Amino acid sequence: MSLFKSPHGGIHVKYYKELTCNLPIITAPEPEKVVIPLQQHTGIPCESLVKVSDKVKVGEKIGEAQGFITAPIHSSVSGTVKSITDLINPNGVKCRAITIENDGNYETGYQKPNKDYTEMSTEEILSLIKEGGVVGLGGAGFPTHAKLNARDKKIDEIIVNCAECEPYLTSDQVAIDSYPEKVIIGLKIAMKVMNASKGYFGIEDNKPKTIKILQDNIKNEDNLKVKVLKTEYPQGDAKRMIYSITNKVVPHGVRSAERGVQVINSSTAIAIYDAVVEGKPLYERIITMTGHGINKPSNLKVRIGMNFQELIDFCGGLNSTNGKVIMGGPMMGIGQYNMESPVIKPLGGLLFLNDEESKKQPITACIKCGKCVEVCPISLLPVNLHILSMREKFEEAKKLNIMSCIECGSCSYICPSKRPILEYIRLGKYMIK
Repeated sequence: MSLFKSPHGGIHVKYYKELTCNLPIITAPEPEKVVIPLQQHTGIPCESLVKVSDKVKVGEKIGEAQGFITAPIHSSVSGTVKSITDLINPNGVKCRAITIENDGNYETGYQKPNKDYTEMSTEEILSLIKEGGVVGLGGAGFPTHAKLNARDKKIDEIIVNCAECEPYLTSDQVAIDSYPEKVIIGLKIAMKVMNASKGYFGIEDNKPKTIKILQDNIKNEDNLKVKVLKTEYPQGDAKRMIYSITNKVVPHGVRSAERGVQVINSSTAIAIYDAVVEGKPLYERIITMTGHGINKPSNLKVRIGMNFQELIDFCGGLNSTNGKVIMGGPMMGIGQYNMESPVIKPLGGLLFLNDEESKKQPITACIKCGKCVEVCPISLLPVNLHILSMREKFEEAKKLNIMSCIECGSCSYICPSKRPILEYIRLGKYMIK
């Protein structure tokens, strides 16, 4: 098979995926209660549809979407609403959250559609995806119905992003291995909605088992292809993957749909299948509990709203006292301070670093080596953007295209002086916004 190489930049990191990539998916224990934030997606927060003392069912809508770029929220258990309070979710966003006491009955509040997706109209499919609360599960959380609703653009190709290039995380990989038919049908549903003629699975060459599973399951599909990509971070970036597979360049500020291509995450494809074929809203997902700081790394199927500490206890607890907990991977993840935080839709994994791995490295002066420029996947000048943001010269940083940064962290990773390059670039982008 041919190997599709990457464009400019990129780095080779140690992936540590062997900690969980060959482990089965285990269902997490039943929670006594769940805390479900009403902001789990890009866009406008939801408004609560329930009040304290209301009874709810599994999959029942409890948060209503307000506007187009948003997605409804559903209960992950059946039980009683105990409180509706403010909360800081794992992304650092303050929002309202609904606490539900689990009655253990798991009575469902949704029904399977009465016809096959091949017989549904585009509007019916998009409505099921929206009402199912499906969002991008690769980390961004962008509402999927909005992403697929590009009827003013001619879409030729849809790519399912199976790269999972972030170190440690394996939730996408084990989900594909366990549910290949769901991933494939999820892609077919997206192709039907967008009237696309070709579908691709973009996957790095460090996943031979998953590559074979996909190839075996689409061998009779003429318009579906597995595209094997060079293992190189950040291969999973959507625009980078589009270039690697189709040779199409998508500039900053331009939507990929304007280039006739769209990208969805593999776990998102599974959620599309669940919503459209089974009528099942997005109230649970697979996450990776991994790292050298936890006793039993695992791949877990968890209900949205379960708190981190329950999952940590189920995985044997932590083996370090001063380690670090990160939501996501080490390159783009967000450090956590509260183990009572709830699982949210975009959470693909929790990474637990031990004491040694968490030690701060001494920051020294920039030696002008240019390594951050060499590895930047979109050909920016990270060292300049870092310095300008540090000196609060945000308008100058804007002229050097700081807003085009995809925040992959390659520059900070490669820097021999351990400069906080990405952190200052993020600050600059925030101040400009």
